[in-house]
Amino acid sequence: MLKSKLVRRLFLVILLTVVALFTAIYFYSVPFIKQTVFEIERNASRIALNNVFELANKIYFGLEGYRLQALDSHKKRLEAVVSLAEAYVNEAQQQVARGEISLEEAQRQVFEGLRNFTYGNNDYVWVASHDAFFLSHPDDRFHRTDASAVRTETGSFLIPAIVSQVVESGDGFFQYKWNRLDASDEVDKISYVRNYPQWNMVIGSGLYLDDIEAEVQQRKRAAVDELREALSAIKIAKTGYMFIFDGDGNMLIHPNPNIDQTNASELLEPVTRKPILAELAKAADTGKELYYQWDKPSDPGHYVHEKLSLVRYLKGFDWYIGSSVYVAELQIDSEVLTERILTIASVALLTLVVLSIIFVHWVARPIQRLAGTAVRVRAGDLSAKTGIVRDDELGLLASSFDTMVDRLRDNIHSLDTTVQARTYELQATNSQLREAVGSLQEAQSELALVEERQRMVLDALPAQIGYVDASLHYLFANRGYAEMFGMTKEEVVGKRIEEVLGQTMVDDMQDHIHRVLSGEEVSFDYRLQRDGRELITRRILIPHRNPDGRINGLLSLALDITAEKEAERRLTEAQRMNAVGELAGGLAHDFNNLLSIILGNLLAAQERYPEIADLMRYLEPAVRASRRGADITSRLLAFSRRQPLMPSAVRLESLLQDTLTLLEGSLPSHIHVSCEGDMNGCILYIDESQLENALVNLALNARDAMPQGGDLRFRVRRRDICIPEQYDELVVPGDYVEICVQDSGTGFDQDALALAYEPFFSTKTNGAGSGLGLSMVYGFVKQSQGYISIASEPGLGSVISLLLPISEAEAEIETAEQEGLGDYASDYSGQLMLLVEDDDDVRAVVRDQLRKLGFGVIEAVDADEAAELIESLDGLSGMLSDVVMPGKFSGFDLARMLYRKAPSSRILLMSGYAYDRETPDQHGISFTMLRKPFEPAALLKALRRASQQAGEASITVPGDQAEGVKDEE
Repeated sequence: MLKSKLVRRLFLVILLTVVALFTAIYFYSVPFIKQTVFEIERNASRIALNNVFELANKIYFGLEGYRLQALDSHKKRLEAVVSLAEAYVNEAQQQVARGEISLEEAQRQVFEGLRNFTYGNNDYVWVASHDAFFLSHPDDRFHRTDASAVRTETGSFLIPAIVSQVVESGDGFFQYKWNRLDASDEVDKISYVRNYPQWNMVIGSGLYLDDIEAEVQQRKRAAVDELREALSAIKIAKTGYMFIFDGDGNMLIHPNPNIDQTNASELLEPVTRKPILAELAKAADTGKELYYQWDKPSDPGHYVHEKLSLVRYLKGFDWYIGSSVYVAELQIDSEVLTERILTIASVALLTLVVLSIIFVHWVARPIQRLAGTAVRVRAGDLSAKTGIVRDDELGLLASSFDTMVDRLRDNIHSLDTTVQARTYELQATNSQLREAVGSLQEAQSELALVEERQRMVLDALPAQIGYVDASLHYLFANRGYAEMFGMTKEEVVGKRIEEVLGQTMVDDMQDHIHRVLSGEEVSFDYRLQRDGRELITRRILIPHRNPDGRINGLLSLALDITAEKEAERRLTEAQRMNAVGELAGGLAHDFNNLLSIILGNLLAAQERYPEIADLMRYLEPAVRASRRGADITSRLLAFSRRQPLMPSAVRLESLLQDTLTLLEGSLPSHIHVSCEGDMNGCILYIDESQLENALVNLALNARDAMPQGGDLRFRVRRRDICIPEQYDELVVPGDYVEICVQDSGTGFDQDALALAYEPFFSTKTNGAGSGLGLSMVYGFVKQSQGYISIASEPGLGSVISLLLPISEAEAEIETAEQEGLGDYASDYSGQLMLLVEDDDDVRAVVRDQLRKLGFGVIEAVDADEAAELIESLDGLSGMLSDVVMPGKFSGFDLARMLYRKAPSSRILLMSGYAYDRETPDQHGISFTMLRKPFEPAALLKALRRASQQAGEASITVPGDQAEGVKDEE
């Protein structure tokens, strides 16, 4: 077949055509594909660089904002420092005005104090006169010198210019260069200066700007660390990376540990032998990559790997941000694609060579179609097909050509997919960077909210909380702590404890502070004066430790326990008074039994031997003494609040008029008595005689306190108390009448005030007085649901105030007891009376009194015997029984027994105690009560009362010594 010339020519033509075709495909398509892949990888590097540049730019603007915020905050602090210096000067001026110190001493103290005052990073306050003379400056080179002669490094006269502007404008901020206290080099400084024309001087305080810059640099280092972590996650191609260096050649971020955080300005590019960082800086922001040879992170120190870098310059930080990728990694994908294309082309060429050997007469047309298809493919139409379907070699060639084109299209699609996936990875990385920045900003916002919430909680606590470091400087104080010492929280922070607490308080707490700094928690009470009153505080000092266990400060917690301590004192006093009252009541009962025997026998002797005048001369004083003893026991019962009261509606105006009338004849002429106040309509539901007795007692005490004469005033006013007030105890809100008894006498001292209500305590000398006057008044007031207070100072007189509740009911002024008891018989002959009393002597006295009235008397020595007699005897017309006796029953029990058996019988009870009016039981039973000791007249009066109201539900009090006592269950 090859012998044919046509076949040879056709074969040669086919062979040359195929070779030419694949040569054209290779040189036209493969370089284009390689260049496209290369550009995609380069664009990925550029995108990553731009994202990192934008992130760094945001960090820069954030730091710039912080720098401006910090500068504004420091300016406010400078104004506060100058205001503090102004207050210090004002205080000295006030001391001069009060004459405490001289003007020269005040100026010396002020200028020396301001000279030694420092804060912050050794910042200070300076003072200059209007003629630019330094009055105070912490630097010895300038203190007390003429500031108009001071030149800066530039040779300018700075201070006169500043003083002149401040005098004209009042105040202002000035930026200039000045040396620190401990250095000679001048640095940038900003000062706030205020004019004080009243003192002919200006006061200034400044801040060195490099202190603010140090804070900004600290934040910048933190931002670099965060950026380092973000850049470590970015990969370009396979081992490409991001790096950052500054204008001084310092490599801030680099994945190679032999270069990272070093000065790389001397590193040379191995080919050109020029500093590589200088070459990169030249290429910055040109949009062109720099080609050079360098090492790899996997092959450090061997600068033989060709790479290219794209650089952008961040002017704010003076940073050069670069993306670096190795050329070999950019070319690797295109090389793989080229190898695949060459493999396909070789197979196709071999196939065509085999097919070209076969000569067919119709080969020209299929070849033409095949050539046309190839032209379309060369034009970029990879969807072109030959359309040749044959079962011979030409058909196979056409099919192979179509397959080659399909594979070429698939390879290009795979390449597009790979590039797209790589693009998505870069986008995801960029998204993670943005999320990281957002999370950082959100965390900062949440931290600020938490700090604000903690400050609000600490300020709202009803406690004083402060924290000082180991050098005893305040690092924190809540609002309550600062207000306790008349400062704001900002004023407290930074001061030593002596400047806040005062030297005296610090000296008092010195031992406690040493114990806390030694590791011991301390709790103690401390008293201090604030706003003219004494405060009692419970102070708890707690040591604070570092993580390594060393103490680096202490926490001070203080609670105001003044009200607590006062309540505790009043409770103790009330308990003591109650115990004394219990004792007084018991003594009164026993004493009344003795007085019943004594008085009864004395009266019997008077009645039996009236004709013996000498005997009467001895008996009458004894009777008076017995009655005086009964009066004393009555006062003891009043003090113990066991004195029976007979409350009724009383017009206060009438009672006071009667009391004043009574006192006019009892008080000496050199004591002037007056009454004032609106008493119209004041009605009290109270025991009228006891109230009158209390007022008379107070008036007589006032008389004894004014031996040389004076003024005694009764003042009355209505009180509507809504908020509890302090008398002898807290007053329950309600409507009251306040009766004040005021004298101009000797008054009470502190010891007398503490014991004023004690029974048997008296300020009178030589045994004068029983000491029961105020005790009786106190007991009566408390028994009447009222309150009492004493205000007095030695030599200035006393004011005793009684606070009594007002009756809301209509006034029902009780008239004197109606006459008519005489209608009842006084001769009880033939009537049998049961007498129940366990004391033999008392029983004998009462038995004689009953027999003189005509009663037949049957006696019982205890309650059990009396109960048996009540059950067995039917002829009892009445019973007189003690209340408290041996046995299972009380006098009330016996009274109920007899009442149920004989409701019309006369039932009387007697006791050395006294009983208040109680609510009747379900039957409404109440009985007449006699208080020991009693006289025959009181017994007769009680019997008449019992006769009048026998069987009624309620029996009122007869006379002075008998009363209706309701049956008690």
